[in-house]
Amino acid sequence: MKKTINDLEHLATLQDYYAQYRVLPSYTRLMSLLGFASKSGIKKVLERLEAAGMLERTSDGDWSPTDRFFDRSIANLPVAAGMPLPTADEGGEQMTLDRFLIARPANTVLVRVKGDSMINAGIHSGDLAVVERRSQANPGEVVVAVVDDEFTLKTLGRDKDGYHLLPANPDFPTIRPSGKLEIFGVLVGLVRKYT
Repeated sequence: MKKTINDLEHLATLQDYYAQYRVLPSYTRLMSLLGFASKSGIKKVLERLEAAGMLERTSDGDWSPTDRFFDRSIANLPVAAGMPLPTADEGGEQMTLDRFLIARPANTVLVRVKGDSMINAGIHSGDLAVVERRSQANPGEVVVAVVDDEFTLKTLGRDKDGYHLLPANPDFPTIRPSGKLEIFGVLVGLVRKYT
């Protein structure tokens, strides 16, 4: 595909529409959204986006987004949380959040965090914890565990008395299970929405 400015703008419009409605718009709606007078113009745009790997045709002929449709740009330079950096960045590689956060999709779940026992670890109430399901974990890893029939998100610890769960907030006690401690999964990522 010849990546024209217009095609990138058209792709952005499709991405915004898809984010809101979870479907791609009809040809008629696309004519209005993209400012085309004919369906043939829309068809050419969609075909260029297909050639670029952003869209594909389903078996019944409908248009569908590919994984690349959800790619987001990663800036070439990191953003400084201390001293400012120069702004000579032109954009960099493309990546989907799934590809970045999730190595094993079939074994990964999102768990909404409730409470502030892990606040000093940067884990806040309302965050989505990306948890890879596994029954084994190492001390020091943040885990979702079942303790005395209740789920909790804490750091796994071990001492002479055995395994225990450590909060990241001094207002909360260490949890030493009176019964069984079962590992549900290990925290592999965290998602927070600010707006």
